[in-house]
Amino acid sequence: MKCGIVGLPNVGKSTLFNCLSNAKAQSANFPFCTIEPNVGMVTVPDPRLKKLEELVNPQKVQPATVEIVDIAGLVRGASKGEGLGNQFLANIRECNAIIHVLRCFENDNITHVDGSIDPLRDKDTIDTELQLKDLETLEKRIEKHQKAAKSGNKLEQQKVDFLKQLRVHLEQGQNIRAYTERNEDQEELLAEIQFLTDKPVLYLCNVDEASAKAGNAWVEKVQAMAKTEAAQVIYLAAATEADIAQLEDYEERQMFLDDLGLEEPGVNRVIRAAYELLNLQTYFTAGEKEVRAWTIKKGFTAPQAAGVIHTDFEKGFIRAEVIKYADYAELGSEAAVREAGKLSVEGKEYVVEDGDVMHFRFNV
Repeated sequence: MKCGIVGLPNVGKSTLFNCLSNAKAQSANFPFCTIEPNVGMVTVPDPRLKKLEELVNPQKVQPATVEIVDIAGLVRGASKGEGLGNQFLANIRECNAIIHVLRCFENDNITHVDGSIDPLRDKDTIDTELQLKDLETLEKRIEKHQKAAKSGNKLEQQKVDFLKQLRVHLEQGQNIRAYTERNEDQEELLAEIQFLTDKPVLYLCNVDEASAKAGNAWVEKVQAMAKTEAAQVIYLAAATEADIAQLEDYEERQMFLDDLGLEEPGVNRVIRAAYELLNLQTYFTAGEKEVRAWTIKKGFTAPQAAGVIHTDFEKGFIRAEVIKYADYAELGSEAAVREAGKLSVEGKEYVVEDGDVMHFRFNV
């Protein structure tokens, strides 16, 4: 599951990527600095894992991770191949969700491709290019299903009718993710086509250091826009986050954060939001050898969650022993949880909840 960082050139994508991961994406004051997409595996900050480590004292701790992709900056005309358009759009198609970085700060030393700061205009520029590419994809799919519908296939005709409705929606300048009147069959068709504007999005406002705690007027405009899309907005000062990330001493980092009035680095919020955006959640296994956070999709059943550890666990699934994290943290050990009768035994239909501490019984 990949989350792609997108935006116009010089909005702070590579700086953010450097903060999020240990990869060293080149960051410079000119467009197309990032040519090949940089990929980083980012650790998901989770205080629950730290608590389990304290209680269990394992030999090893393994956090959850999320894959972040830094994608080349886009310009007007990308849908027609301008700049690195075709490559940019192909990279987005491979991602499951989008972190859309918007520049919300003034700095005369960092050029803007349009010569002035306006995050809503920048957002519309990228939306337009993605919508134009989706229209191109849509026309090809309509043609394909129309040919299949000529034989009287009602299902194919239904697909044609639905795709034509989407065409009207796109032509009105609306993203496909905003088209909410979908049934199950239509959802399957959309998942197959992978429209660019149907991917879930998080808007990230890159602000200056003075706005790191409370935001600014540009952030407020982005927040108002995002409400119309039911999208989430996060703001942080990427350049400042980069300075914090370079500090190796924990106490120094905390002093820096305290000076800014922040409880934690902004990138922590970004990573957690990206994890949520990808529709992911965490369950834990806890033993003397290892305490580990496992990443699963929301809605996974116990056998599916077991399969993330090993396919044999899913094939031979018998049952799952489940402890709620809150009970584990409160009572202090698995033995104490068992004694209190707070451990439940679940079967194949159990839907795993975020934070479950699990042990699987299987037979192969």
